[in-house]
Amino acid sequence: MTRRTIASEIRAEGVALHAGAGVRMTLSLAPAGSGIVFRRADLGGIEIAARYDAVSETNLGTVIGAGTAKVGVIEHLMAAVAGAGIDDLLVTLDGPEPPILDGDALSFLALLDRAGFEDQPGPRRAIKVLQPVSVAQGDASAALLPAERLEYDFEIAFPTPAIGRQAFRFVFSPDGFRRDIAPARTFGFVHELDLLKKMDRGHGASLANTLAIDGDRVVNASLMRFPDEFVRHKILDAIGDMALAGGPLIARFEGHRSGHALNNALLRALFADPANYAIVNLP
Repeated sequence: MTRRTIASEIRAEGVALHAGAGVRMTLSLAPAGSGIVFRRADLGGIEIAARYDAVSETNLGTVIGAGTAKVGVIEHLMAAVAGAGIDDLLVTLDGPEPPILDGDALSFLALLDRAGFEDQPGPRRAIKVLQPVSVAQGDASAALLPAERLEYDFEIAFPTPAIGRQAFRFVFSPDGFRRDIAPARTFGFVHELDLLKKMDRGHGASLANTLAIDGDRVVNASLMRFPDEFVRHKILDAIGDMALAGGPLIARFEGHRSGHALNNALLRALFADPANYAIVNLP
């Protein structure tokens, strides 16, 4: 069995989605067994493991923390890491978030492709779900069900005809992720912009990296890559959130209007009972 990291260090710069400031990011190869680790270079090199139990906030993005150090909006990068099958990686930042880049996971995949991939000795293990686990809040829900392969089934519904009701089923594969999920951009509503600013969020959102919905239309519809891009991006987010399990999942994920909070609650519920899962070796 082998684990996968990147073959060479690679850097990128861009704006942080919520902080709005410029941030520099370095992706580095990491030793086998180290997992995905974020390092805050601007805070003395504090390191935070990308794990579900390190999640400290889930409002408008998944945030991990260690003490006073935090890294937010990690889900797009984590989705790309999962899509590329990377087990070990060091992500160094000089700010509170990775750069938003194009608001998708494909831009992070492009960085990983340029760095190249390298296999290294070490056990690669997956988490196989053995019995159904579910969480719900209001009319939103998320579940992990036993399956022989990783699948995502998601449904969303918004009152605006710009989105409406969308559903998508995705059987996970690296090629399928790159083609059908990774290009889907994040989205937001113009009428919420003032509120976001008051919350000190969304300063880096722009019509170049975020699909903006105003009433019944998408303002920058020319950027859309799929007619059902919104539900595909929700699957992208879920893949990134599930990547915090500590290893690949073997399960069927079902989401109905779920977001980062329920996704994290789902992983916490999964690992709360050892009877829910088994750790299996991957070939």
